[in-house]
Amino acid sequence: MEENPISDLNTKQSVSFPTELHPIVKERSDQLIQQSASKGIRVMITDGFRSAEDQDRLYEKGRSTEGTIVTYAKGGESYHNFGLAVDFALKDPSGNVIWDMNFDGNKNGKSDWTEVVVMAKALGFEWGGDWAQFKDYPHLQMDFGLTVADLQNGERPADSSMTVDTNLGKP
Repeated sequence: MEENPISDLNTKQSVSFPTELHPIVKERSDQLIQQSASKGIRVMITDGFRSAEDQDRLYEKGRSTEGTIVTYAKGGESYHNFGLAVDFALKDPSGNVIWDMNFDGNKNGKSDWTEVVVMAKALGFEWGGDWAQFKDYPHLQMDFGLTVADLQNGERPADSSMTVDTNLGKP
């Protein structure tokens, strides 16, 4: 079994890890919901901050537990684990949560999903559907120029209040 980077980092050095969405990611997610609503599109954030333990459980889907593989990131390897990513879905007129990328609920001749992605990118999100390898269509993230390795090593976006230790900062 491979080692969990967060656990390893916690035992080797003092690094505070996030416990919630980064404030900018939260604000932009809220803006995305509002902008989408103004176009007649109902967006729901289905997942935001995810603990390393939750990430490991999700990683096991399609591997040691039933289901389809939905991620290739183990705990500590996802931007969700650092409060920098959200997953979204749409709601149909009945309020059902759907992941139908062709759904045109506002009847303007464009896929609602595509319209949401365009708005998300304008707000600064990177879309998992643009990735060359594993396409993660519901995934939106803001990396603030940091890699997962940077985050594992304790680097955080500037002016971040997403960590338990609010005094943690760059030297």
